[in-house]
Amino acid sequence: MLETIWRAGVDRVNGYRAVREALSHGRGEGITHIAAVGKAASPMMRAALETCGTNLAALVVTKHGHGEVGLSNHPALTVIEAGHPVPDEKSLEAGSALIDFVAGAGENARLLLLVSGGASALAESLPGDMTLEDLQAMTEEMLSQGLDIHRINARRKEISGVKGGKLLARFGGKSALVLLISDVEGDDIAVIGSGTGMVPASRQADDMETHIIASNALAREACTQAADGLGLEVIVSSENLYGDVYDVAADLARTVKSGAPGLYIFGGEPTVKLPDEPGEGGRNQALAVAFAREIAGERNIHALAAGTDGSDGPTGSAGGYVTAEDWQRFAGGAAALEAADSGSWLKKTGGLFVTGPTGTNVMDLMAVLKC
Repeated sequence: MLETIWRAGVDRVNGYRAVREALSHGRGEGITHIAAVGKAASPMMRAALETCGTNLAALVVTKHGHGEVGLSNHPALTVIEAGHPVPDEKSLEAGSALIDFVAGAGENARLLLLVSGGASALAESLPGDMTLEDLQAMTEEMLSQGLDIHRINARRKEISGVKGGKLLARFGGKSALVLLISDVEGDDIAVIGSGTGMVPASRQADDMETHIIASNALAREACTQAADGLGLEVIVSSENLYGDVYDVAADLARTVKSGAPGLYIFGGEPTVKLPDEPGEGGRNQALAVAFAREIAGERNIHALAAGTDGSDGPTGSAGGYVTAEDWQRFAGGAAALEAADSGSWLKKTGGLFVTGPTGTNVMDLMAVLKC
């Protein structure tokens, strides 16, 4: 039941659906160039090509394993898969390709730029005094410190040649339409993809539009509708998964334990501080295990925490499923949390949640059912 509700939220903000809806009523007419960057770039591009024309010049930049086979049938389309969350050599190749694509579009070009979460790591252009190894070390350090995405992306913009409006500053065409799937708190265009789709101040008066077409709020709304269809009362729907993952788990447990029976829906993106040699897991797996610890001894509480993109940190899992009984039934939970090895503990409980790429990225969703 929790998976059904979670998937209803994710399906509502799927990149294909979001772009199709955004380009309805003729908004995609006249587009000559399409670029898509982020974890949802492939389904977003597929929708754009079907709407605007399949022979348009097009570029997709996405995460390794997130490309769609069917896109290779389009002769004018280039697909680059790159590293995430830590950039790799393909990220620099993608950054160069993205700059060339936008800057070389021509004065009569009408650009459609599609941006989703993950864009910050997937496409980068570095200053001459910075190497890929420098970028990787900086990224790994920020991730291990548990910094939130606002602070991480602010640092990324400082050194980037594509972020913070710098990409569209290179565009000399007639118009640009930017459609974004938000994976950040507050849906700030300057933070999504570190401002990869941000209109620079020098172009504010030109024909450039930006629109957020999918968000965590929209996903949680769909979860609520699915719950209603299953006869469940939604007690809470809140975007509050922010801050240290252990503090978040404790706050959520207090809310659920003191609340009425029903469904609790949470969204956002907590942070995790990592030891020098972390084990297997990601923030959603850590949240699930930490929540299991907080609800130990209760009865009839079930929870699913997962990344809406289908991935959780550097793992192949989206997140984890736990019950109030798991903490006492399976040993080693505390050690797993300390070692950032929540995934290994969830394997023992049978609670690993694996979906594969979902075609979107609106942060995380957690659904808790109290019977």
